[in-house]
Amino acid sequence: MHICFVEDTQLRGGTQIWVSEAVRTFLAAGHEVTVLTAADGFNARDTATTDARLVTYDVDAVTEQDAHHQQIWADALAPADVAVCTVHPPRNGFHCSVFAARCIAEAGLDTVLEPKTGTIVPEYLAEFYAPPYDIASHVICITDFTRRYMIDTYGIAEDRVSLVYQGTDVATFTPTPERAAEARVRYPLPDDAFPVLGSIGSFEPRKGQVKLLDAVAQVRRTFPNVHVVLVGDGPDEAMLRDYVVERGLEPNVTFFPFTSEPAFVFEILDILALPSTHKEGLPNVLLEALSMGLPVVSTSLAGTPEVVIEGVTGLLVEPGDVDGLANAIAALGSDDDARARMGRAGRRLMHDDFDKRRHFDAFLQHFDDIVATAR
Repeated sequence: MHICFVEDTQLRGGTQIWVSEAVRTFLAAGHEVTVLTAADGFNARDTATTDARLVTYDVDAVTEQDAHHQQIWADALAPADVAVCTVHPPRNGFHCSVFAARCIAEAGLDTVLEPKTGTIVPEYLAEFYAPPYDIASHVICITDFTRRYMIDTYGIAEDRVSLVYQGTDVATFTPTPERAAEARVRYPLPDDAFPVLGSIGSFEPRKGQVKLLDAVAQVRRTFPNVHVVLVGDGPDEAMLRDYVVERGLEPNVTFFPFTSEPAFVFEILDILALPSTHKEGLPNVLLEALSMGLPVVSTSLAGTPEVVIEGVTGLLVEPGDVDGLANAIAALGSDDDARARMGRAGRRLMHDDFDKRRHFDAFLQHFDDIVATAR
């Protein structure tokens, strides 16, 4: 099987990290892999360290959709049995999955196009998922919420939409005493910090860190030593640092840079917080935290309720609800038994149903089935 990943972004996020892992996993299993991606981005740099075939293009110039870029894309897609294209935002009338479909159609390729998404953006067009070209295509959704949305809202035929969950590396995301000791060195916190909340991800508006800080300002009335660990990077970092000072939260917040080893962060937390306000699918950080046995407080978006099960593995609040977020954090901080019970339940869920090793196999089986049907 030859698999092509199309990543039309220079950013580094959960999806791009998943692509990086998938590339290595599929290569190790003996498959051929091409990565078609924007030059100078995370996936371009990462793929260069593997045996995968790397094809890059200028992220701005490609929006011209000219013959030069069409040839680059067609050459990249030509040997692939299946092309997995993450659905990213359109840019200047350009959309990656629509352009990929055009390249496949006009070059007469047999490649099956698979737009892949876990995120619902109401402004996105149906053609991003079902491009208007006479080619073989199929949508991969990583949450059942998204799958139902494709069928019910966009009217895509049910047999052209599949749910394939992205799992997590349960073996890696398992607490160990040795890593816990190292974590306390890497991530020093005040000795009396409790409860310790973790927010891991890009510093950008949709991730809702401002809402979390507002909630912490409320929580510290009950828990004066509540502490938030903000781990990541992104365009909002300077604003967030200023906001912490503005709210007088300096004793309650510590910033740490992006890490490729988040398991160390989880070792120092009591609760994972995911305060996102929109545009989420099934964030990797949720799966990783649950695998580490952490209870979660999360906004109820897209696929999050499929793993953050209310009262079982965590607590859910509505996006943007600062009072609800504060109340949920305080409730878990006040109940040691609930935190432990939810942590055990989350760990069981990941072990039984979300082990990444089995899920990569599920992706490969899906590719086999779709290609066989198309041919």
